[in-house]
Amino acid sequence: MSILSGKNILLGISGGIAAYKTASLVRLFIKSGANVKVVMTPSAKDFITPLTLSTLSKHPVYSSFTHDDDDNAVWNNHVDLGLWADLFIIAPATANTLSKMANGVCDNLLLATYLSAKCPVYFAPAMDLDMYKHESTLRSFKVLKSYGNIMIPATSGELASGLVGEGRMAEPEDILSFVENDILNQLPLRGKKVLITAGPTYEAIDPVRFIGNHSSGKMGFEIAKSAANFGAEVILVSGPTSQNVSHSLIQVIPVVSAQDMYNAVHEYYETVDIAICSAAVADYKPKDVASQKIKKSDATLTLELEKTQDILASLGKAKSKQFLVGFALETNNELENAKDKLKRKNLNLIVLNSLNDKGAGFKSDTNKVTFIDDEYTVEEHQLKSKAEVAKDLIHKILKQINA
Repeated sequence: MSILSGKNILLGISGGIAAYKTASLVRLFIKSGANVKVVMTPSAKDFITPLTLSTLSKHPVYSSFTHDDDDNAVWNNHVDLGLWADLFIIAPATANTLSKMANGVCDNLLLATYLSAKCPVYFAPAMDLDMYKHESTLRSFKVLKSYGNIMIPATSGELASGLVGEGRMAEPEDILSFVENDILNQLPLRGKKVLITAGPTYEAIDPVRFIGNHSSGKMGFEIAKSAANFGAEVILVSGPTSQNVSHSLIQVIPVVSAQDMYNAVHEYYETVDIAICSAAVADYKPKDVASQKIKKSDATLTLELEKTQDILASLGKAKSKQFLVGFALETNNELENAKDKLKRKNLNLIVLNSLNDKGAGFKSDTNKVTFIDDEYTVEEHQLKSKAEVAKDLIHKILKQINA
């Protein structure tokens, strides 16, 4: 999954021959999981049709404030378009459009939307060599960058005039990569490695049966997605679960037993900056595992259990530079038990939730948590979706790390 997944991208197209490439650009944004709307200058329609872009984006294409041929014309609200966008990408950005942007000229819908936009604005210049090198164009680049706009540099190559040189609009794939990398480089966890455990563990009784628990893994997977969306490289060690995730920054390590999870976690722990242990790891496992299926014969079956290795405690003992987060699921004396676990296992932060809280715990899409840091400061949260809880947790970790 791209960092652009779920984002609203407004693509502004001005009237240059490179506009024909925007069909591919729209498709790439859609494939990355983004929502795309298109606003064009009137002259851009000479190079690519609104119908093509509307079909690809699955949204109407905007090119004027109203539709003059419609007696019941509705005003195309440039303010709403600007507010809708998480990112505004103007490609191709011609010398004419760039000059108007730099000087506050507002004579078409694209420019009005640009002046109303509150989101990051990227522009990909496209023009002939002499125009690209002209002093007025260079001034436009400088002014626009001083406004906080982000330039996607043009490349060198064969131009529409037949000349070869600078001024060729970046290819759609390069525009996509540029925007993704620019966003990633600004994210607070960029360059950090995060280890997360999720789901249950299954402890074998025989080749068919196991001891397990009701954990679905939803919380851990949401934390992994949130950490990746904040720019982290995520190693997600997960027990058996139906959850799945597709994100370029998340590597999933599937495991089954507590011992499997212990081994996987310790394989990566030394290299990570943050470790978040949200898995529901079995505390006990059968001492002897039958090699064949146990036949139902006696009225009762006695199993001798032994303790599994305590993954969280072992990480707390081995901790050097890592910021270590544990989870505590309690049914009584919640705060006292969580604080005791925080201290005993040498954690930086513990996330407490209670099975007594309706809507919290296993299998649900919501959770109600309390954060307790290593100074025993208690921060209670209301019932929220697990996706929101995951974001709250990442924000809490960042606040504590940067304190």
